[in-house]
Amino acid sequence: MLGGTGSSVGKSLLVTGLARACARRGILVRPFKPQNMSNNAAVTADGGEIGRAQALQARAAGIAPSVHMNPVLLKPQSETGAQIVVQGRVWRQARAREYQALKPQLLAPVLDSFARVRDGADLVLVEGAGSVSELNLRRHDIANMGFARATETPVVVVGDIDRGGVIASLVGTKAVLDAADAGLVRGFIVNRMRGDASLFADGMRLIAERTRWPALGLVPFLPAARLLPAEDAQDIAALPARPGAPLRIAVPRLPCIANFDDLDPLAAEPSVSLGLLEPGTPMAADCDLVILPGSKATIADLAALRAEGWDSDIIAHRRRGGAVLGLCGGYQMLGTRISDPNGVEGPPGSVPGLGLLAVETVLTDRKHLAPATGTTLADDVPFAGYEMHTGRTAGPDCARPLLRLSDGRLDGAVSGDGRVFGTYLHGLFTDDRQRAAWLARFGATASPRSHEAEVEAALDALAAHLEAHVDIGRLLTLAE
Repeated sequence: MLGGTGSSVGKSLLVTGLARACARRGILVRPFKPQNMSNNAAVTADGGEIGRAQALQARAAGIAPSVHMNPVLLKPQSETGAQIVVQGRVWRQARAREYQALKPQLLAPVLDSFARVRDGADLVLVEGAGSVSELNLRRHDIANMGFARATETPVVVVGDIDRGGVIASLVGTKAVLDAADAGLVRGFIVNRMRGDASLFADGMRLIAERTRWPALGLVPFLPAARLLPAEDAQDIAALPARPGAPLRIAVPRLPCIANFDDLDPLAAEPSVSLGLLEPGTPMAADCDLVILPGSKATIADLAALRAEGWDSDIIAHRRRGGAVLGLCGGYQMLGTRISDPNGVEGPPGSVPGLGLLAVETVLTDRKHLAPATGTTLADDVPFAGYEMHTGRTAGPDCARPLLRLSDGRLDGAVSGDGRVFGTYLHGLFTDDRQRAAWLARFGATASPRSHEAEVEAALDALAAHLEAHVDIGRLLTLAE
């Protein structure tokens, strides 16, 4: 298990790179994360959902993702509450304090999923969640040392030198762990080193002396990793600035933004300048396209969008002849009304939408989760993506659907003048032909790049990087 001194120290990427490196050695490797918290999720072939990071790790390992690779997924719906997904299916909602009391019930499905993942594998790479030294959460822990103790899994602790204080983080982690937990730790890795690595040789030696954990790697920062989907919405802020790009896209950063890797293929295009609107920032008047992304809490995020004044900006943009695309929750916001009679997202109620599409949405308890393929109706260009939504959307503009799915169903809506689009499909821009067609609609030209090929190349580059800077042979020996 790769545990961390804290959140966002690079555990997900390290597991991803190690999975690809081990797979290239002919090892049957599988990823596992007992508990994840992310609104960036992926659909599995059996119609369940797991964290996007675990789906990427499965891809790196050369295997199909399974709901058992991430048996507990927490999808935040507010500052203190989340939807709980267990073995791929929505279980219930809970606030943070309630969830702590629920965790003992979740250990059994976690251990069941781990046994399924482990069965037949040569190696399981487990990713911890947050910090291994969260003593206030240790009593019922299922994600870090509690899981490691329950399964007798050896642990390697990861620290992030880029954020500073890595010596104190690692030495402090050893100091606060109780003896039984500390006894499972077999070494440490320092991640995201920038500059001359030799300057931290004494630091590595000092950490090893103070903790008595062997140093297993000092990993330099790898720019190519930015081509891989981010797990946390905070990681999507650093988009390339292209002020002269012919297509300017604005995306409001909503508090419960979900499945934001929908934006990755567009953001990587040289002809696109994709800017995230941060709270307190007005929308630029010269943007060509506004994309309303997916949301885990559509009604609450619509209220946040209005509180920022972005609703007025979007309506003004539309009045100037600009285009708007809504993805999943963003599609629901574009309609005339959103109703939640059963309290799926919060208190039951109904709110007006932005009124840019003549459709209404009723949120339902049933969640639709499925891979999807098809074509856009306007130009018969293929796509491959997935559905992940609750709710039914209907209205006059649905008579002009955006997509035809391979099973014959129609999806989405288009305004009468063809400038406002909505769809429930995620992953629309991953297909190079689909992305090129969208860019052409706005007078931009797609690059000859292949998004999927770039992701594969980034996975190979990450694996080679870790082969050079981590003692993988010793990690495998520890696992044995």
